[in-house]
Order: sequence, then structure tokens, then C-alpha cells
Amino acid sequence: MSFDYVIVGGGSAGSTLAARLSEDPDVRVCLLEAGGGGTNILLRAPAAVVAVLPGYGKLFNWAYNTLPQPGLNGRRGYQPRGRVLGGSSAINAMLYIRGHKTDYDDWANLGNDGWSWDEVLPYFCRSENNQRGADAFHGNAGPLQVSDQKEPRPITHAFVKAATQMQHRMREDFNTGENEGVGLFQVTQFHRQAKNGERCSAATGYLFPAMDRPNLQVITRAHATKILFEGKRATGVAYRQGKFDKTVMAAREVILCGGTFNSPQLLQLSGIGRPEDIRQHGIEMVHELPGVGQNLQDHLDFILGYKSKDKDNFGIGLAGSINLTKHILRWRKSGTGMVATPFAEGAAFLKTDPSLNRPDIQLHFVISIIDNHAKRLHLGYGFSCHICALRPFSRGEVFLQSGDPMAEPGIDPKFLSDPRDLETTIKGAKVTRDILNAPALEAFRHKELFGIKNDMTDAEWEENIRRRADTIYHPVGTCKMGVDDMAVVDPELRVRGLDALRVVDASVMPTLIGGNTNAPTIMISEKAADMIRGIKAPVTSV
Repeated sequence: MSFDYVIVGGGSAGSTLAARLSEDPDVRVCLLEAGGGGTNILLRAPAAVVAVLPGYGKLFNWAYNTLPQPGLNGRRGYQPRGRVLGGSSAINAMLYIRGHKTDYDDWANLGNDGWSWDEVLPYFCRSENNQRGADAFHGNAGPLQVSDQKEPRPITHAFVKAATQMQHRMREDFNTGENEGVGLFQVTQFHRQAKNGERCSAATGYLFPAMDRPNLQVITRAHATKILFEGKRATGVAYRQGKFDKTVMAAREVILCGGTFNSPQLLQLSGIGRPEDIRQHGIEMVHELPGVGQNLQDHLDFILGYKSKDKDNFGIGLAGSINLTKHILRWRKSGTGMVATPFAEGAAFLKTDPSLNRPDIQLHFVISIIDNHAKRLHLGYGFSCHICALRPFSRGEVFLQSGDPMAEPGIDPKFLSDPRDLETTIKGAKVTRDILNAPALEAFRHKELFGIKNDMTDAEWEENIRRRADTIYHPVGTCKMGVDDMAVVDPELRVRGLDALRVVDASVMPTLIGGNTNAPTIMISEKAADMIRGIKAPVTSV
């Protein structure tokens, strides 16, 4: 088989890119996805993420684990990633967050021309159909459905009030480039009657409406094993489907959209990267590129939690089970109720020091008790609040554990290897606990969990963080774009030193943005589509 473009990975970036490139009927596009389709009810019903996130049986989920982390008392971290069309946008909390405008200006200041806030904003706007309508910061004609939450619980409104009682400002919109404050997340969720209340993954928004195009072929259960080359030019991709090894050829470009773990892994399996990472596995070098797999960054997450006597949230008990059954019926009928919840309903971007020029922590307020990625369950009801340091200094890596292309990549985030990340997390935990103990939440608090108590020393906070913290699922950076020696791709996302090969996914972010990474990944793919097609970038209206 031969196409103009072969895209590896049907996640957030790949689904977006395949849909955009195939808009041209004269261009032939092939999308390879290692997982299956993305139409299962567990993916469409937002609250069903609790059945997918823990990774039991690797249902729609790669369910990776990290190397033992010295900064986390030698524990292995958990890294869920979507294994389905739509990728992680099919199993995430649907939170639509762009980050702070300075995050993108930082990229541009590193030499990435075209990636400043003003230059990427039009792509954010183009991607979305925002329920609130179009304005200078939002669009209402894009494939990605962005909705206000259907029915946030009373406890979430109490959290927002509690934060204002602690002198944090209210914010109605976190996506204007300025995001300090507290409020409610918008979510990637349908807000029209036909699919009202269903998740809008990148596949549901972009790819599925394009599936009947004769110039687009989507191949699922197709695990890419190697990029094919003629000299320094990428010409195709070898993949395994079931027991069969197959190839697909690319007349114009091969484009990797496998994500922060799988894109560097495929490059290394194809002989691209550091010789010491590749040759030990019996793989022939094609091109030395020292940055492949380096620069891994992720948001380390720490959770505070309380038991509550309030049963109008998610919990384990007879009353909750009866209530949930009613809500399932409501969701199927109208798309509303608790089945439509993202779980993380309340949002905050705060400064741990007022002298900072932008927020350095993010809070996710959750209407249930969250412990160890929902792998450890608690009887009864309660609420939780996630805290993460937004711009970590620690840097990790992704590497081959084996020359077997079906083996999992080695993942070493090196969490808390830089002590500044611990300092910010401790400060953030103190700020957050003050909010959770404010008067507005008094009626909902019953018993504090996880060994947190009054008057804890920094040493006690450190012990608790090292014992319990883990990712909140925002890995980036392992194929970073830039102009320095460690850059893997240039600002056009072309792999340096090779022809007809690009990387388009979160791995190209040179630094981690201050927020959730799904919306920025879709923006990157929107911008890449224009660069590949040679279309001039739109101009911001702000």
C-alpha cells in the first residue's frame, strides 16, 4: 500500500492531523493505530473513566509503569495512556485547559519561531466549538466540542466559595492566556442534543466524521515496529497486525503521533537517537540524534482527601448505588446528571508566592475519594483535591528496554530529582489545605485522610509526598522542538537531519505548559497541518 502521508498513532494529535490532511481530496492519508476503535460506552460515558483509568486488563489503556523512582521512596509510578482511536483524549477527565500565555512565549523565546501565544491562539480557536460562542479567545465552528459542565455538584460550588474565602479570585474563563483564580473547568463534551453529555475525544470530534472519505484509510490493531528509510529519507512504516508483519509506504512524509512515550521509542527502534541507547539492542544506527527520549517532563501530583457524610457525589455505598442508577437513566435520556461529570469539577491556578508573575500550582477538585489512580477504593463518600507544581525542573527520559518492538518503553521521569519541585509541592499543599478547611466546606468535611494533620512540619509534608505522590498524566518533551543540539525536531516539527519525517504530538513541547496537555496537543496538530500543507498561519484577532 502507498499513500502520500502515513501517520503513526491515532490519539489526540493523530486523529486531528488525519482529519485535517484528508480534507484535500487529492491527498491520500493512512492512519495506523495500535489500539482499537473508540466507540465503546465506557469511552462515551464520562464517569466510566473510573473503569478504564486503573488499567485492569489494559482495557483501552497501555497502563505503563515507570522505573522505580528514588524521589518517591523507590516506588514505581503509573502512566495510563489511551490505547484506542482518540488516544488519551478517550480516557482522560475531558478538561479543556490551554495553559498560560507565557508558556508559549517561552517556546518562542527558545528559538521556536511561530509558537508564541499570539501565534498559536488562532489554532486553539479553530479547533473548538465552544458552547459559550465565539469571541476573541474562542471559536464556535471547530470539531472539538467544548462545553460547560452539565451539572456540577454542590460540593464543587462550595470549593469555589472556600477558595474565595481565602482571598483567591474567581475566574470564569481559564483559557484567555491569563488563568490565575478559581472556578469550574470547561470540558471536551458534546453540548448538542444528539450526543449531549457524551465525551468528545479527538477521534469523536475530528476523525469519525471523516472516516467515509475515500482518500483516508484508518488501520486499527496496527502496532508500528519500524520506520523505513532510503538513505536519510523516510519512505514508509513497518507494522504488526495480529500475527502478520506488514508495510505501508509514504510518498511524501511519515508523521509520528505516538505521544511522549511511543514516538521516541519508535525512533529508537528505527535507529534514530543516541548510539548508546540503540546499539546495545542489536539495532543498526540510521541517524545520531542525542535528544531522542531526553527532556521528559511531567506534572507530579499530590492529593489531599476527606471523608464526607454528603452522598451527593461519587462513593461506595447503598445510597450511592441507587442514586447512580437514577443518574445513568438521566444521562441516557438527556445527557445530564453525575454520569456526565469529569470528576475533577473544580479548578484553580494559584501562586504560592504573590511575587510570581504567573501561577505555579494547579488544583483539581474531585467529587470522590481518589487514592492511587482509583486502584485503591474507600467505602463511603468524600472529596479530594489534587495539587501539582506547574513547571517542574526535574527532567527524565524514555528509552528502549528491549529491541522487541512489542515491548514497553522504559520510562524514568526522575520525579523530585530537582529539590525545587518538592519545595513548590509543599507550599502548594499548605495553600490547598487552607482552602479545604475554609468555612464554605465545613458542612462537607467529616474526616481527613492519608495521614494529614494540623501543624505538620515540612519534613512531615515531605515524607507524605514521597510516599504518595505520582503523575497527573501530563508527560511531554521527549522529541522537543528547538534549535539547540538537543532538539529532535525543528520549529516546523521536522526531524533534524532526516527527510520526510516529522513528529506531531506532546513530545515536541520543549517545556511543559502550566496546565492540562490535551488541548495544547490538539493545537499543535492543527498548526502542523497548516505547515505540512503550506498554508499561511492565521492571524490572531486579539
